[in-house]
Amino acid sequence: MEVIGWAPEHSDALREYFAQGMSFAKIAKAINVRFNTDYTRSAAIGRARRLGLMMSDSSPPAPLRLTPVPQLNRSSEPREPRSIEFNRPMPVFEKAPQVQLRCVEIEPRHLSLVELEYGDCRYPYGGDSDGEPITFCGHRRRPGSSYCTPHFDLSRNPELETEPSPSIAPLGLGEPA
Repeated sequence: MEVIGWAPEHSDALREYFAQGMSFAKIAKAINVRFNTDYTRSAAIGRARRLGLMMSDSSPPAPLRLTPVPQLNRSSEPREPRSIEFNRPMPVFEKAPQVQLRCVEIEPRHLSLVELEYGDCRYPYGGDSDGEPITFCGHRRRPGSSYCTPHFDLSRNPELETEPSPSIAPLGLGEPA
């Protein structure tokens, strides 16, 4: 940035515009138009301070108008916090009845999680209310599923025929080439 000093005629114009009560942005713009310069608002403020036209930390002097501040009647009692009001009404959700999915084709063995073995059906029973234990069907599960065939059909769309995915077929070791 090139340091440019203020010419005496620029400083005189600054004093003149400042006396008229113009803002520093307008002063800088007027001086730039008049003298074909490129002063900024901040440059005009700095020069005015150096010329002693204004205090170092305030804007141009303006007539002081003292207006009385109205006193608010405040009691010493603590106020209750204001409630937050929403512009939109909160939606009302109705509780839907819980659907009981139980298979009537099979009587579950009601095994605990610890009692389940590798090939047992993991369809859960219970746990609908607080403190009710969760047990599992426990019958032999369908190949490629965690459930026995009746529970598998209950948990899937019965209209779709499903076959085990080829990705879950057991991998066998072949003969070395």
